[in-house]
This record gives sequence, C-alpha cells and structure tokens, in this order.
Amino acid sequence: MLFPAVPGPWHWRSAIFSATKYLLLGGLVCALALLAVGCGDDSADSESFDGTLVIGAIPDQDPEILARNYDLLASYLESELQIEVEFRPVTEYTAAVTAFRVGDLDLVWFGGLTGVQARLQVEGAEAIAQRDIDAEFTSVFIARADSGIDPFSDVSGLSVVAGRTFTFGSDTSTSGRLMPQSYLAEAGVALDDLDGVAGFSGSHDATIALVEAGTFEVGALNSQVWRARVDQGVIDPTEVHVIFETPPYFDYHWVARPELSDDLKADVLRALQELDPADPDEALVLEFFGADAFIPTTDANYSTIEQVGRDIGVVGG
Repeated sequence: MLFPAVPGPWHWRSAIFSATKYLLLGGLVCALALLAVGCGDDSADSESFDGTLVIGAIPDQDPEILARNYDLLASYLESELQIEVEFRPVTEYTAAVTAFRVGDLDLVWFGGLTGVQARLQVEGAEAIAQRDIDAEFTSVFIARADSGIDPFSDVSGLSVVAGRTFTFGSDTSTSGRLMPQSYLAEAGVALDDLDGVAGFSGSHDATIALVEAGTFEVGALNSQVWRARVDQGVIDPTEVHVIFETPPYFDYHWVARPELSDDLKADVLRALQELDPADPDEALVLEFFGADAFIPTTDANYSTIEQVGRDIGVVGG
C-alpha cells in the first residue's frame, strides 16, 4: 500500500478545522507580538515620529532676532531628524510655560526658572540639553555712567542699589530677576529699599535700553546678552556700564514633553551636539545662542534654581 488509509468525511472535516484553528491562532499571536515589539523595531525614533515637532522659546530677546534664528534652528533639526519641525513664538515667559503645559509646544528653550516651572506642571517632562556656558552662567548689574556707581567685585557691594531706581527683566527670568533678586537679598537689599517700585522690562534688551535712556539708574540682565550687544557695538559704554557680575549658576536648557520617545530625545540631543561651527548656517545658530557647543543636562542641575524660586515665591507646589 503506497498511502495510509483515507479517513472518512468526519475525520477530514475535523482535521481541516483543527489545522485552520491553529493557523488562525498562530497568526493572531504573531500579529499581536509584532504590534508589541513594533514589528521588530526596538522603539520609535525620530523617523517614526508622527506629526510636527513644535519648538518654542522664552521671548528673552528682540522678537525679530528670535524668529530669524529659531527658524534657522528648525530647518537644521528638520534636516538632521528627517521630520517636520516648526518654531512657534510666544510673547511672554509665562505663555511659553503655559503652551508647554497644554501640549502646544513639544520642546522649549527655557531659562532655569521657567524650565523648573514647566517641569513641575508636566509630569515626566525632562531637561535634556544646555549650552556649555549654562553650567556656569551669570547675571550682570548695569548702571548709567552718570549714576556715580563704580564697579565692585563682592556681592555685599550691591547694597549701593538701595535708594536707587531699579529694573529687572521679565518677572520670571532666571538671569534677569530670580538670581539678581537673590543676590540683592544676600547684600541686605529688599525690594522695599529701592527708590519706588522695581521695574520689569520684559526682556534683557529692554533692560539695557531703559537704563541707557535713564528711565532707571540700575538694572540686571543676562550676561551673555550684554556681551553680545557690546560685541555688536549697539551699547554706548560712555552711557551705561557693568557694575557687578554675579557668581555662577545653572541656567538655560531645553525641556522635552514626556510624549517624545527616548530615541527622539536622544536624536535631538545628538543633533544639537553636532552643530558644526565650520558650517556657515550652523555657526550662525551657535553664535545666536552664544555658545561653542550644546551638552547634556539633567533635572537635578536646577535644584538650586527651584529652591531660590520657592524662597521668593515664584515656584509653588
């Protein structure tokens, strides 16, 4: 006999049903497994990001300068990440925090304080990158040359600000308000000790302009913006000068929302770290940020900023 005995009709139907059942079950299990592991891909990366990566920044400088340079950065990130990247401007520091909180912005360039505020409002948000200069950032106090205030090198010298008209930058700026106010307090100067109410100019550039114009005798701002404007020749040193530069602290950084995958955040960090000063366009981005390079950072670097913020009542929770 060349072949085994052929089963009856019922046996054929049972055999076919059993085979079909196991094939279907096997296919279902395989499909579910593929979904679970991403069809063999370990995790999502920038190439699988669905949608447009929307980046933003606190408006700490002239809006035209910000728009021009962040559009350049967005184009660079698009090329590196192979996804759509859009820069979406905001008009106020608090608006940047709000837009990040509600999900309108995925990745934001914050100052130290606004970064802390944003992360505290969005569980799982993460600081991922900073400039090389942000590990030891400083503020400067400036005064009109005719104010009679000579430069000094010790924090205690800030006692001279008592009885003077004074302006901060934005009320939630780390370098334009938070740290300057903490150093004034260290020198024994409370806001009530000023001549009149402390001003809040809204940006570092506006602080320079107000002091230079004589609207305020003294102001505080980001040291990197001050030096950039000096280098550009837009500040008249016979009208306004630096009287004190603060001790260093951590400041600006990129904060990512938790929806961004670890791979995408790693790709963003890599792209920022690979900005090449030998490339003309990429050199412009680094020049705008006033840095030689971007480096990794962590939430823990801003614990001091958070504590100072709580001390002066601008960080709650």
